[in-house]
Amino acid sequence: MEMKDLELPSLNRFASDYLQGLLEVEDYFHYDLSSKDMYHNRYKELMNRTFLRQEVADYIENYMARLPKSEAVMNSISDLRKEESVVVIGGQQAGLLTGPLYTIHKVISIIKLAKEQEEVLKKRVIPVFWIAGEDHDVAEVNHVYVMKEGKPTKKTYPSYQPFKTMVSDIELDAQVMQQWFEEIIETYGETNYTSALLANMKTILCRSQTFVDFFSALIHEWFHEYGLLLIDAADPRLRQLEAQFFTQMVECHEDITAAVCAQQAFIQEQGYRRMIEMDANAVNLFYYHPEKKDRCLLERNNGQIIGKNGELRFTKEELLQTAKDSPERLSNNVVTRPLMQEMLFPVLAFISGPGEIAYWAELKRAFDLFEMKMPPIVPRLNITLVERGIETDLQEVGLELETVLTEGTDKAKESYLESVKDPLLEQLYDKMKRDLQVNHQQLSEHAARLDKGLQSLLHKNRFFIEQQLDFIYGKMEASTKEKNAVVVRKYDRIAQSLYPLHSPQERIWNIFYYVNKYGPDFVQDLMELSYSFNNQHKLIYV
Repeated sequence: MEMKDLELPSLNRFASDYLQGLLEVEDYFHYDLSSKDMYHNRYKELMNRTFLRQEVADYIENYMARLPKSEAVMNSISDLRKEESVVVIGGQQAGLLTGPLYTIHKVISIIKLAKEQEEVLKKRVIPVFWIAGEDHDVAEVNHVYVMKEGKPTKKTYPSYQPFKTMVSDIELDAQVMQQWFEEIIETYGETNYTSALLANMKTILCRSQTFVDFFSALIHEWFHEYGLLLIDAADPRLRQLEAQFFTQMVECHEDITAAVCAQQAFIQEQGYRRMIEMDANAVNLFYYHPEKKDRCLLERNNGQIIGKNGELRFTKEELLQTAKDSPERLSNNVVTRPLMQEMLFPVLAFISGPGEIAYWAELKRAFDLFEMKMPPIVPRLNITLVERGIETDLQEVGLELETVLTEGTDKAKESYLESVKDPLLEQLYDKMKRDLQVNHQQLSEHAARLDKGLQSLLHKNRFFIEQQLDFIYGKMEASTKEKNAVVVRKYDRIAQSLYPLHSPQERIWNIFYYVNKYGPDFVQDLMELSYSFNNQHKLIYV
C-alpha cells in the first residue's frame, strides 16, 4: 500500500470554513484546532474534573467479556481506571458488515489520534468507540451496496421492524444472515480468500444475537490489538451509570433546548443552515417501551412531558423519578448524546464526520450550561482507496483524481463521446431534420387545401417519420459507443469505484469487498500506514 495526500474541499460549507480557519472559533467551539497547545490545555482541564472511572471500566470489561480475549484491550481497561488517563472517542451506528467505509475510517482515526497524542503528551490516551445502539433508524444500517446490472444497488437484510426499535434490540437470524452475506460475496467474485472469509463469518455469527453484537464482533476482530474499547450506548447496564446524568438532563431540559435554539439562531445569522431539527418544546430525550421495544421522542406540552405519539404523559417529577429508578427507559438524542459522552469519559478529543462538526457547533451553549467545555472536534480521516486497475484506467483516459472525487466522470465521458462522433453524420442528421420540417410543412399546407380532414393524419405522419429518423440516429450513436465501449467502460469503472452514485466512495462501498479481494489482513495493512491529521484527503493505492 502507498498513501498520498490530496487537498479537496469539504462537502459541508460549515466544516470547510472551520477547517480553513475562516470562523471565529470561540463563537462555536471551546478549542481552536490551530492552537499548538490545544491538547495540553485540554488535558489540564480534564485533570481538574472527576469521572466514574472505576464504574465505566467495570462496565466495559463486562461488555467486552463475550468477545475474544485481548491483552491490549485489558490493558486499556486497566489504564482507564487511572486518574491520569484520557480518551479519544468517536461513534457510529451499528451498520451491518460495519456499514459504509467511513465507519472503518473513523475507527482508524480514533486509534491513530490516540496513539499520536499519547506520544506527544507522554500520558495514556485510550481509543474508545461509542456504538450508537439506541438509534432506531433501521433503514440506515440494514443494507450494503453491491454491483447489480452495472450499477450500485442496495442489498438489504430481510427484517421487518414495525416499531422504532433500537438497533441493539434487533435480533439476527444467523442462517438468514449467512445466506445474505454469501449472496453479497458472490457479487464480489470468488478469490483465494473467499472460503476462509465465509467460514470465519459463520463463527462470528454464532456469537452474535443482535445487530450490535455482530457489529462489535467485527470491529473487535480487526482492531482489538490496538486496545480499542467498545461501548453500546443502549446497554441497560450502562444506563445505570448514566442515571445521575439523565436526572440532570431532565431537570434542565428547558434550559438545554433554549441554549441550543439560541446557538442555532446565532449560526443562522452567520449564514449557515442549522443541522439539528428541533423545536422549542423538545425535551431531547427518548422514552423506551421495553415491552414494545419501541422508542418515543419526548416533548413538553401544557406543563407536561408527553411522547410525540400522545400515548405517554409524565409530570417533570415523574420523569425525574424514572431517570433515577429506571434509567434504562431513557435514551439520548443528537443533542444530549454528546453531553452524556462528556459526562462519562475524560475526552481529550472527539473524532467527527463533516456533518457532526456542524451539529456540535450548535451545542456550545448547552455545554456551557453544565459548566463543561466541549472537547476538541477533530475531523476524521477522509480516505479513498484506489485500486491499481482503477489507477491504470485513470491514466489511460487522462482523468485527474481530484476531478473524479469532486464531480465524477459524467462530464469527461460525455466529452469523450462527443469527440468520437462522426461530424458528417451529425451534419446530415441535422440537415435531414430541417429539410423534413420544411418539406412536410409545405406538403401539409397543400394537402389541407385539398382536404382539411387530412390535417390530423398528416400531423401523426410527421411525428412517425421524425420518430423513425431519431431511431436510426440513436442506433448509429449506439454503434459509435459500442466501437468505443472499451474506453467507455473505463470511465464507468472509475466512477463506480471512486464516486459511486455521485457520492464519495466511503459513503457507499463496504470494507468486505476489499477484504474478500485482498485478504483478511487488509484492515491491518491500512493500520500500518502513517497518517497525519492535516485536513488532507488520503489516497491509498492498493
